[in-house]
Amino acid sequence: MAKLKLKKTKKPDQKADANTTKDENMVVLPPVRMSDDPLPKQVKWINRQRVLVFAARGINHRHRHLMEDIKRLMPHHKTESKMERSKNLYVVNEISEMKNCNKCLLFEGRKMRDLYLWMSNVPNGPSAKFLIENIYTMGELKMTGNCLKGSRPLLSFDPQFTKDPHYSLLKELLIQTFGVPRYHPKSQPFFDHVYTFMILDNRIWFRNYQILSEDGALAEIGPRFVLNPVKIFSGSFGGTTLWENPKYVSPAKLRQAMSKKAGNKYERRIEKKAMHEATKPETGYPDIEGADFFKGDPMEQAEEVVVKEEVNDEADVSGDEEVDHSDDEEVDASNDEIPETKRKPKFNMKLNKTKPEKTIRRKQLKAKSKAISDQIKKRKNKQFKKKSVKS
Repeated sequence: MAKLKLKKTKKPDQKADANTTKDENMVVLPPVRMSDDPLPKQVKWINRQRVLVFAARGINHRHRHLMEDIKRLMPHHKTESKMERSKNLYVVNEISEMKNCNKCLLFEGRKMRDLYLWMSNVPNGPSAKFLIENIYTMGELKMTGNCLKGSRPLLSFDPQFTKDPHYSLLKELLIQTFGVPRYHPKSQPFFDHVYTFMILDNRIWFRNYQILSEDGALAEIGPRFVLNPVKIFSGSFGGTTLWENPKYVSPAKLRQAMSKKAGNKYERRIEKKAMHEATKPETGYPDIEGADFFKGDPMEQAEEVVVKEEVNDEADVSGDEEVDHSDDEEVDASNDEIPETKRKPKFNMKLNKTKPEKTIRRKQLKAKSKAISDQIKKRKNKQFKKKSVKS
């Protein structure tokens, strides 16, 4: 009976503890609520970032596929139909306000080749303009990585973003644009992929990886592209320029330089031919006549050639004007008095045979090559003048 009494005494204590915890968790509502008072709401989705992603007319199919890939990666985006080229960029601020967006990504194409990206904080700025290079879409890459649609990404930045002020501004703009807000209705509460932004060669390189395991194993998903920053403006799609890239060269200028380099190829080829004709010898072996030289013992043939050269040189020396040998006689007399070991050596001065015909021919060929190059330059100048008159 004593055991039963002990059990009965424990039960009212447990009930009392439960009642106290319930009283603490209970929210006491007012007895009367006015009809005008709003209902209390528990706010979770605090960071209400919405990004407007659309393009202007003039982009090709690859640029459109890249835009669609970026839309898939951003569950907090909103779309809009293509904008006309004739419209001013300040209209984009009004479009984004109508769509209730505070960030904007505008893709702008030039000549169906080049793609520019405007990244802006609507409506007060700042905004940045990029040239997109090395585009590879998800359809082209076909990588093994995969992630859940709508999941939130981790953003990884290069340490160089903190060193320069313009890169730190671009880092904040990229975080607010590509970062998916917490508790967004279209997002999933998982982190299964990483966006990496690396700085190399004054450009921002974008990569998207899947997180395979907690130890850091990754697999690339795509897409790939490189952002070459052009300018940073204080306002949204305009305003004063805060920073300008001094190393930026437009792709049209690069193409112009390449075509000019290819155009000069014809001139260089003609000049090479003319120089070759001017410097080309008359025969392959000018001092050897006939193929009999290569027959027989080579040492004997070489001795015969040396003897012939010596005979020709002596004949040339005797045929030329007499040279004053008074100094040589004085040296010989002094050498007779000096022993043989300390005598000065004698030098035989050989006069080289001149060939006036060759020099005349070379001068003629050089003059010909100069005339050809002058004609080419005149033609080019005429073509350039015609183009300038037409334009």
